[in-house]
Amino acid sequence: MTAPNGTPIAARDRILDTAFRLFYARGLRAVGVDAIIAESGVAKATFYKHFPAKDDLVVAYLEKVDGVWTGQLHAAAEAAGPDPADQLVGLFDALATACRRDGYRGCAFINAAAESTPGSGPHERTVAHKQQVLAWLRELAGEAGAEQPERLARALALLLDGALSSGALDADPEAMEVARDTARALVRQALPS
Repeated sequence: MTAPNGTPIAARDRILDTAFRLFYARGLRAVGVDAIIAESGVAKATFYKHFPAKDDLVVAYLEKVDGVWTGQLHAAAEAAGPDPADQLVGLFDALATACRRDGYRGCAFINAAAESTPGSGPHERTVAHKQQVLAWLRELAGEAGAEQPERLARALALLLDGALSSGALDADPEAMEVARDTARALVRQALPS
């Protein structure tokens, strides 16, 4: 297989790109290794050379999702300007883009957590992602001067996850505006007067 520019696409990348599309659209459990092998056009031996177990592929998929979603969150925060308080609100703009995307099925990490066994590689990768987002929010909250940065970060993380879930359930763009407005109110309340 080749990319649009004619360059060959490596087998591992084809497998991961296929998994990225299928896992998100159908769910982790609903997509078997045989479907990924068939759609990616690789031999079974090639698949298992790169991913000895399905969980290894799921973790790689979650790492790819992490890169994309974290990049979108950071870009939305940075677009809000240099003030950390504004960034805490601005990051919610990433929701509007994500939730309006065709085929949006909610947060890939929340979906993965629902389908994975606690203690498994996919579950641990999901927990690590959520902890990284929380740590980033805590850092921004501290830079913004929040009196209780941990508490503000936790509240914003809960709001973010709830908005991602709401986007999958009702696909109402106004819900994303409500989430952003709520984030603004939480940030204002958390900062010293």
